[in-house]
Amino acid sequence: MLKILTEPLQYTFMQRSIIIAILIGLLCSIVGSYLMVQRLALLGDAISHSVMPGLAVAFSLRIPIIIGALSAAILSTLIIAWIRNEYPLKEDTAIGIVFASFFAIGIIFISIIQKTNKIDLNHFLFGNILSVSIEDVINTSLIFVLVLVLTIGIYKELLFFTFDSLGAQVLGLPTKELNFSLMILITLTTVASMKVVGVVLVLALLIIPSAAAYLLVKRLHEIMTLGAGIGMLSSISGMYISYYFNIPSGPAIVMVATSIFIISLIIYKIRYLFSIKTILKKF
Repeated sequence: MLKILTEPLQYTFMQRSIIIAILIGLLCSIVGSYLMVQRLALLGDAISHSVMPGLAVAFSLRIPIIIGALSAAILSTLIIAWIRNEYPLKEDTAIGIVFASFFAIGIIFISIIQKTNKIDLNHFLFGNILSVSIEDVINTSLIFVLVLVLTIGIYKELLFFTFDSLGAQVLGLPTKELNFSLMILITLTTVASMKVVGVVLVLALLIIPSAAAYLLVKRLHEIMTLGAGIGMLSSISGMYISYYFNIPSGPAIVMVATSIFIISLIIYKIRYLFSIKTILKKF
């Protein structure tokens, strides 16, 4: 058993990959808790797909991909906020428009680049955690610290805004700034997660651990804590499964998280049935 756990760690690339997987598992679960509670899963999906044009431009200009991805994600966030605030359209409509448009533009850019440069679209879409460098580890660590500091710094305000946005507005809280801050947190998390699961699967890592935690606990800080544990466990387990069964790491991580979610569904139903029986016994 000990050999199974230690054998992958003798390789430097696995050490780097597991470190990043742990950071991303924690990061996605913390930020995903806000998304799940606010029912904004589509926003996470939109931002994760909106990075595609930035990836293509950064690759063609030979600048760090993270810069291009972050720029495109922030731009999409600003456009979503602008459409929602300036026009009588609901947020999900604005999200859908930006999501589809940016993703289409990104695919077009990548198709054009592929004519003259060899670029692997699968790495962008599904991640390639085994190719991470020490620079990627440092960048991910910096993003993790930044998101953690922001989350802690505006936790109370964001908590109030999450559960009662109208009440927060009445009390004079800067709701627009809080909403934009949430989008920035999602953007940073998405950019950091690209190497692990890619833009296609990043939504799964944002939502599934938090959803599993939501079925078992109710307070937001409890959802964050338990979700972070589930995300970290999913990431580590997925990496080991990827190593021993020679399958892509991103889908492996997501499937472990999905399995934990299914277990949470079963536990929730059992607890619900027992609570019903307890109530009936009183009568």
